[in-house]
Amino acid sequence: MSITQHQDQLNEGEPCRARALCGWSPPSLPADTVTKQRVDRIRVGDLAAFGTVAVVVGLLTLAAHLPPRASLVTVGVAGLVAGGWCSLNFWRCRHAHCLITGPGWLAFGVFACSEAAVGRSLVGGHEQSVFIAVLGAAIAFEIVWYVLHHTNAVEPG
Repeated sequence: MSITQHQDQLNEGEPCRARALCGWSPPSLPADTVTKQRVDRIRVGDLAAFGTVAVVVGLLTLAAHLPPRASLVTVGVAGLVAGGWCSLNFWRCRHAHCLITGPGWLAFGVFACSEAAVGRSLVGGHEQSVFIAVLGAAIAFEIVWYVLHHTNAVEPG
């Protein structure tokens, strides 16, 4: 029996779906398609979340030591990785901050890669500050959401 199947049997018949990130994320929505099941296998658990953070931090750190165009591509890839992860996380468990970080970092990633195509920074070299600003906005949104709704999940419907 898998861990997910075991968790589904807990709480007297109420499904207790798997959670990501040390149990802090809301439970995943039902995995009623093969795609959702595959995404959950990747997303659920602490190792994947911390691994994604490590990759993004590594890319942002590396970018500081590269020539401008390569730096912009590297920061853009970090934004795409982080935004992709948060978008998947929001799709599967609707974590409030991921509603901001998912599209925010994806847009940032496209913007940074576009800057690389142009050959220069359009924000005065402050790409990493923009990346952190998206994170700050997302944390502020989640705090407000939690205070108003007493949950860190944006409920469907």
